[in-house]
Amino acid sequence: MVELGEYEVLEDMMIDGLKVVQDTRLYRFTSDSVLLSRFAHAKKNDVVADFCAGSGIVAFHFYALNRAKLRDLRFTLFEMQPELSALSQKTALYNGFDNFEFVQGKLQEIPKVYNEKFSLVLCNPPYENGGFDNDEYCKAVCRKEITINLKEIAKAASFALKFGGRLCMLHRADRLAEVCYTLHDAKLEVKKIQFVGGRYGSKPYLVMVEAVKGGKPHTEILDTIYNVKE
Repeated sequence: MVELGEYEVLEDMMIDGLKVVQDTRLYRFTSDSVLLSRFAHAKKNDVVADFCAGSGIVAFHFYALNRAKLRDLRFTLFEMQPELSALSQKTALYNGFDNFEFVQGKLQEIPKVYNEKFSLVLCNPPYENGGFDNDEYCKAVCRKEITINLKEIAKAASFALKFGGRLCMLHRADRLAEVCYTLHDAKLEVKKIQFVGGRYGSKPYLVMVEAVKGGKPHTEILDTIYNVKE
């Protein structure tokens, strides 16, 4: 039994009756996270990290999509904000997931025990530039490169991945060139690219990429998908 706090709510993952715990005062996941969990491909015996995990929706949704066939998947969720990390722990407990562990801290200080441990890293990072504006700090750092940037994420992913391991992440479409050369510099070769548009025929606003540690240069461009919101 999970006891919810005053501002905590259960939201439906729309898969097998599974729920995710959210706090209405904190940053809440968007459709971007669900798109990424569907873009990533699971393999047998994958050991998965979720970077910038927030309340864990990418990892939880990815597991929900694949657990019927691949129950041996294991996950480690890395999140800087303790309040969000605590929410993901409640979600795992509520759904009876015993194959998740949680690390609260900065990715720039990822412990050595995780060096080359993972076969897959999932990451929905803060990808906007700019300062706080009118945002609360706890929400701003989830969207904007205030506490971590793309180069630091690429370095952490290269450190954590085994040779041949995959990084699946999303970013702003207009920063694709920066994504590709930054990952390349970290020995992560982009192998798949898929753009995301808002409405059919519209200019893409997001891009999802899969990069392989130590991979050879060759990139598959997938059909653009549209995140239509009525």
